[in-house]
Amino acid sequence: MTTPLDPHLAQILPMLQYGEVAQLTPDAWRGFLRALASSPANPPPPPVADVRDTNVPGPAGTIPVRVYRSAPGPQPTVLFFHGGGWVGGDLDTHDLVVRVLALELECTIVAVHYRRPPEAPFPAAYDDALEATRHVATHLEEFGGAGQPVAIAGDSSGANLAAAVTFACTVEGPKLAAQLLLYPVTDVAGGFKDEAVNARFPSRQENATGYFVTKELTQWSVGHYVSGGSDVDPRVSPLRAPSLADLPPAVVCTAQYDLLRDEGRAYAAALREAGVQVVEHLGDGLVHAYLAMEGASPAVGAEAKRVRASFKTLIAHASRASRD
Repeated sequence: MTTPLDPHLAQILPMLQYGEVAQLTPDAWRGFLRALASSPANPPPPPVADVRDTNVPGPAGTIPVRVYRSAPGPQPTVLFFHGGGWVGGDLDTHDLVVRVLALELECTIVAVHYRRPPEAPFPAAYDDALEATRHVATHLEEFGGAGQPVAIAGDSSGANLAAAVTFACTVEGPKLAAQLLLYPVTDVAGGFKDEAVNARFPSRQENATGYFVTKELTQWSVGHYVSGGSDVDPRVSPLRAPSLADLPPAVVCTAQYDLLRDEGRAYAAALREAGVQVVEHLGDGLVHAYLAMEGASPAVGAEAKRVRASFKTLIAHASRASRD
């Protein structure tokens, strides 16, 4: 039985208007996302033990990061990569989401502001995400604490980066304890314009319009990110990796009314087929980016808590294993 669109989200969606994609500029998209994040309608950001902005070394200069400690003392560290279609999103647009993650996971979160297209197309964001992960994992005494597990997380395009970085780390290190993929982009082959590829994922047509992130916006975002590069490269299309074996346990979240739903579910299935432990959350009645709408919908709040609890369980298991 099909779950209806959550009525609270149905009231919000008409207000999430960014205009005609044909007229959209990267600066306008970035401004739109910042305005959403700073809306007075959002709940106040919950306090954490400590927040500091700093930088880590990257392949093209320093990478800005924001470190959230949920409590004093040693705790696991989670790298977080923000969404925004690679082009938009920053440390401020995801501040609320990351604060809640830090508190409920009882972790230190290192939010990473990677280089963005069109100024820096693929593989710039991927390279920054990978180098930030490697730096943090080898300098844990500056973050959650030496000897503590390291996990990775991201939403949307940030989940795409998290999945790709996790694959690289499985091959070359460092060892990651778990991955949280929130409504991930997993296959950009054809730039969301190839109908043969789109046909593999019916949600791209079912949810092409009307649910905030449209197929046209996704085509625009992917076009900026890939910009002449190979769109079947596993670093940008992790579903096309030759093998997903030996990856760390994953929490994969999708949303029923999201055009990315089916490729997220396909990635969860591919992980499971490769022998990876997967916890899947389907987001019945919800839309893309629902964690950013938690304060507006009881259904979103309940699902978000379930998602964070699943990820916390994976991290806790890794913590126990490291002590044994």
